[in-house]
Amino acid sequence: MNRASYPPAASVARTLAEHFRQHAAGRAPPPDADTIERLINAAFWASLRREEGRAPTISLAYVPREDAGTALFVERPLPLDPHTLTKLAPAVERPGIHLGVWPNGNDLVVWGATRNIPAYTFVVEVIEPGLLVIKHRRSGPGGKFANVAVLQGDDVKIIDVHGTKSSTDCPDIVLSLLGFDQEVDNTDNVLLALALSMRAHRHGGSLLVVPHGTDEWRNSILKPVPYTVAPPFSKLGQLVQSGVRDGNFKDAVDAIGGLTAVDGAVVLSDRYDVLAFGAKIVRTESGALFEEVLVREPIVGNVPVKVDPSELGGTRHLSAAQFVFEQRDSLALVASQDGRFTVFGWSLRAKMVQAYRVEALLL
Repeated sequence: MNRASYPPAASVARTLAEHFRQHAAGRAPPPDADTIERLINAAFWASLRREEGRAPTISLAYVPREDAGTALFVERPLPLDPHTLTKLAPAVERPGIHLGVWPNGNDLVVWGATRNIPAYTFVVEVIEPGLLVIKHRRSGPGGKFANVAVLQGDDVKIIDVHGTKSSTDCPDIVLSLLGFDQEVDNTDNVLLALALSMRAHRHGGSLLVVPHGTDEWRNSILKPVPYTVAPPFSKLGQLVQSGVRDGNFKDAVDAIGGLTAVDGAVVLSDRYDVLAFGAKIVRTESGALFEEVLVREPIVGNVPVKVDPSELGGTRHLSAAQFVFEQRDSLALVASQDGRFTVFGWSLRAKMVQAYRVEALLL
């Protein structure tokens, strides 16, 4: 492959350029297709290099220095090429730091680094060798990021925001991941934070979210429950109620996320109180086995398919689907060791369990 050209960059550039043109909100013009292709090319080839034996993890933001607020500026702009990016990577690998890129004549150059970028700024982030995520900061409170596309080798996934929302009854966590936080009860979605924490420990795990004030969920859990929490661990729920989003909030989220690494599932009320962990899911005595699951992925071109339970994956996925089939007012989040993440919920429209593959939204 020609090191100057990463073919998926060209195939996706026009689509991305149109997306950012439609969402242009700042003073600076959004990148055109040629600029996007050059940014992706540089990031991709840098991702395959090594600096002192380590793969670079960098984030490039297409933003002029005057729009970046307080930032670190270099006296002489640096060329946007894999060698430069690899050399700079150790200094900017911490989350939230972006290398600022902007045209200088006919060239694209790195002018420095910043943590402050306007809403809808084009960002390409290197996650690991050959894996890139195109994203932008959302407008509104918090300014969280929304993924626009994921490129892994020759596999390109464009996130289908509006199509997913309009075509089915999405769980709140999927709406939040897609950027519809204003339509979710908790604008700083707690389940999103828990999903990221679950995925981060890489042990795999399951989280069952059940209605507050009822023990109906126990009918689908093997007795005795090995780790019942009494009284319920309510720290996260109290912080959510108070509106606190400081280090204590993160600690509470990570404490619950860590519990999902224990064999079995964590049971969490919809007020974010931990009721049990290590719970084994079983079918109720009178319950029937589900026959199919509707699998969806919020990606352009994805067609929802009904699959046999045997095609879902391992035990975690099967048991989570069975739980939701019986406890239809609940939600199940399943993280796999290989990075896959699935949200199970009951679809009132399809009248069956639906499984959302959302790992592309969590990168």
